[in-house]
This record gives sequence, structure tokens and C-alpha cells, in this order.
Amino acid sequence: MADVAIKVDHLGKRFRIGAPQERYKTFRETITNAAAAPFRRLTAYLRSKSVDSEPDTIWALKDVSFEVKPGEVVGIIGRNGAGKSTLLKVLSRITEPTEGYAEVYGRIGSLLEVGTGFHPELTGRENIFLNGAILGMKKAEIDKKFDEIVAFAEVEKFIDTPVKHYSSGMYLRLAFAVAAHLEPEILLVDEVLAVGDMAFQKKCLGKMHEVSKAGRTVLFVSHNMSAIASLCPRSILLNAGDIFMDGPSSDVVSAYLSDATGRSTRMTWRDRSASPGEKGFKLDRVELVDHDGSQVKIVDVAKRIRLVLSYRVEQEGLKFRIAASFHTQGTCAFVTLQPEEVLHDVVGAYRASVEIGGNLLAEGDYSVSVSVFSSRGKKEHYCKVKDVVVFQVFDPLDGRSARGDYTEEFSGVVRPRLEWECAVCETRM
Repeated sequence: MADVAIKVDHLGKRFRIGAPQERYKTFRETITNAAAAPFRRLTAYLRSKSVDSEPDTIWALKDVSFEVKPGEVVGIIGRNGAGKSTLLKVLSRITEPTEGYAEVYGRIGSLLEVGTGFHPELTGRENIFLNGAILGMKKAEIDKKFDEIVAFAEVEKFIDTPVKHYSSGMYLRLAFAVAAHLEPEILLVDEVLAVGDMAFQKKCLGKMHEVSKAGRTVLFVSHNMSAIASLCPRSILLNAGDIFMDGPSSDVVSAYLSDATGRSTRMTWRDRSASPGEKGFKLDRVELVDHDGSQVKIVDVAKRIRLVLSYRVEQEGLKFRIAASFHTQGTCAFVTLQPEEVLHDVVGAYRASVEIGGNLLAEGDYSVSVSVFSSRGKKEHYCKVKDVVVFQVFDPLDGRSARGDYTEEFSGVVRPRLEWECAVCETRM
């Protein structure tokens, strides 16, 4: 086996903005264009050397270089327009690069967008065998996988119907089932799971977890940071066509979330005059840490974390309590507060913290708001900061969470792992 499954070297792809759509060509025009292709490539090469950027062009990828080893599972993340889908299309040989090159060593299976690789006039059954043949598989190999593919896609009733009559969801289910079950050596998956329903997304993520453990090379493009964190030990962050960061997924996802939200799992006010607080109270720092006290980047659903507030009291005798609310998708997951007001009888620096146990929160994005107040008589607010830190919870699907080995839809904001009991009540003689 080669030491490298995918090698990308100074890859660049330039598109013309507002380029007209090409009309269908006759056979004679196709032959003529093929004969002239070498001259067009030479002209394009000379033009690219003389003019680096034209007013009506845009570089979707620019000077991208990286390597992926066999069996590696790598996430590709970034904002819309960062070049993620273009990269996968170049690797899939759907589009040619403008400069540089990409080498792929192994049989590729691609799931780039709904219906890619399917012929609309062929039935689902025929498209399964067509895709298998494209991958170089023998009919007997495809036969062994056929029933499993159909069952996973849940299209048994329509398997002999032309796929042009499928809904987008049926298209997607069958396309993913084909890509995942025909066992290509390299699997390229774009953000297509977003159009499926929740149950299908969970089912696909479970299957991709199986694929990643089977030793196949996977490049996975997604905006679902929980999926990236659980599936991909390594991630690449693209920004405007360039590689911004390449490393462990925890670090790359943290950098992406911090850039996308302007927040991270630690917020520090170095300028004391600008820090939140009044009436003798000043907030210095809010952070999320793990059980060792290290800053949390992304949170394993089964592990405990601690919210820590560092603050200063500039007036003796202040008495107040601290509350923190955890929100996800506009919903309050829970609120925690000090059960009693705490007397701060000396001026100085203080530290308050609270532990959030493992197997409490479900997968998803969370933000934390903090409030410091006194409720003696007339309520007084000393500090109130909304969405001061953000974090993401992911489930590695290793059986330690409330899911166990279940990978389909699992709703709810909280995810407690509760102990079940089961015993024989009566035996039949």
C-alpha cells in the first residue's frame, strides 16, 4: 500500500464570474474541440502566467497543499465559499485544476451533491450496478451488497423506478447508500446530509463511523462540527481558497468557531476599565475547563466540564449570587445558580466555579450567559453578560453516552444516561 492516499500540491482553481452556459455540441464540434484542446491549454497557461488575476475571475482555491495517509479520516471545514466543494470536485476529477495537481491513489467513491453519478433515466437498481461498475467492481461483488444498499436507503418499493421520479430525499438516501456500501478505498463526502431528515442524518453518521473504523480513507466536508469532531481526528480549515489551519480537529474546530462567532470557550477582559460590572464588582474572565483545569475546545458528551468565573470585589461587604444559563438553538437548556448569596467581606480577587456533569447535554452548539445579582429587597444587578462563551458538544458514538450503540434520531436538549433494570418476571413452563 502506498504511503499516501491523497496528495495535493500547490492546487489552484480559477473560475470566470458570470461565464455563459455552453450549448450542446454536435459530434463534429466535439472532435474539433478535442483536437484544439492542447492549444487552448497552452494559451490558458500563458495567460495565467502573464495575468495572475482578471477582473471577471475568482480563485476558488489558491496554492492548496496537503497529504492524506491511507486510512485517515479528515474533515474539511470553512465558511460558505471557502472552496470546500471545489476541492472535492477536483479530487473526484469532475473539474480540472487551473494550476498545481492532485494525485489520488485508490478507488474513489464520491457523494458531492444530490444525484451526482446517477443517470435520471435509469432505475435505482440500474444505477447501483452502474456506480459499482464505474468503481471497477464485478457484478458478483455488487450483488453481495445490493440488498444491504436497498435496505439502508429504504427505497425497496421504488428500486425499479427511474430515479428521475425520486424525491430529493430518496435520491440522497440511495446515493449515500451506494457511496458507503460499495466499499471504495477513498470516500469523498460533501455537505449533502443537511438536506436529509434528522433520523437519516443520524443513520448516515453512524454508517460513516463504521466506514472510518474500517480503515478506509475519508474526506468529509460538513458544517456540523459535532460530526467533524466525532468522526475526524484531523481537520483542515479553508478560508477564501487557502488553508488557514491543518491539525487536530479539536484545535481546528475551536479556531473555526471562534472566528465564526467572535467568541470561544474563554473570554478575558484585560482592560479593567472596560470589564463588565458595576457597584464595586468587576468581571475579569469566564471560561470552560475540563476536569484537569485545561481550557475546553469541544466537549465530549460523556465528560464533565467546569464553568469558572474570575472577578474582583472593590467594595467590602458586597453580598450577591451568580447565575449561569446554557442556551442552544434559542432554547434555554438549563439555569444554574448559587443557592445562597455569598458575602464578600474583603476587597480582592475571587474565583467561583460550577461543575456540569457528563452525559447531561445533547450534541449541539451552546452559549453561556452569566448574571451577578442581589435579591435582598430590591433586586440589584452587578453584572449581566449574554453569550459570553460558546462551546459545542459532540457524541463520539463509542457507547459511553445515553445513546449506547443506537445511532438514529435521538431528540432532546438534555441527554442523561440513566440506569435501566431488566429481570425475568415469569417463566413459561
